[in-house]
Amino acid sequence: LSPDCSFTCHYRCRALVQLDCSGPPGAGDEDDGNEQVLEKDTNVDEPSEWEKTELDQAQVAQRIKEYNSQINSNLFMSLNKDGSYTGFIKVQLKLVRPVSVPATKRVPSLQAGRPHPQGVKRRTSFYLPKGTVKHLHILSHTRASEVIDALLRKFTVIDNPRKFALFERSEKDEQVYLRKLGDDEQPLRLRLLAGPSEKVLSFILKENETGEVNWDAFTLPELHNFLLILQREEEEHVRRLRHRYARCRQKMQEAL
Repeated sequence: LSPDCSFTCHYRCRALVQLDCSGPPGAGDEDDGNEQVLEKDTNVDEPSEWEKTELDQAQVAQRIKEYNSQINSNLFMSLNKDGSYTGFIKVQLKLVRPVSVPATKRVPSLQAGRPHPQGVKRRTSFYLPKGTVKHLHILSHTRASEVIDALLRKFTVIDNPRKFALFERSEKDEQVYLRKLGDDEQPLRLRLLAGPSEKVLSFILKENETGEVNWDAFTLPELHNFLLILQREEEEHVRRLRHRYARCRQKMQEAL
């Protein structure tokens, strides 16, 4: 557990993790807090009026031409002969809880001198770094549920995809709105309708909040890892509190 960025990983994986944790403690938390005040999770499945717009092939071709002329990168959209189109979407991962990834550990055979040919499948949990972003190349008919599956495969996350949801984020009148996409909605189509502006539309992967957490849905290894992570978070929080009060006590003693 890093004291600055709170990134947690398995002790055997420390040498493989390269993060810039030089920022001041709590800096990232303050940013998240400010945005959280502005965010308003509509949590409705009903798209807005412009998202209901139906386009024929000629209109799609014109929209793609306008889209490609406005972007400052090579992440263009391309129209296919069958009327479908391909392009890129950028998804930011804002996960509060840790995710599970596979870990294989070799075990010795019961017979001396004969190594066991197979490994025992295990899993370990860790927090994805804040601000993790992934670009995906998808089709116009790729559904939101398929985008979630692709993201989990990219990061080798083995948690149930139903634990996650894809949200659209938009800014209007200094207010940030979030809407959970339905499983069958098409993110690339939304990207084309909205244009390339991230303020008008961006995509975020978050936990699929449906009320109280159903802890029975987690496996025993996951629950044990959660308890360890919570313990480390509590210890770090207590350490920071003690440090703050110690500084206050020192200031008062100096004043005396």
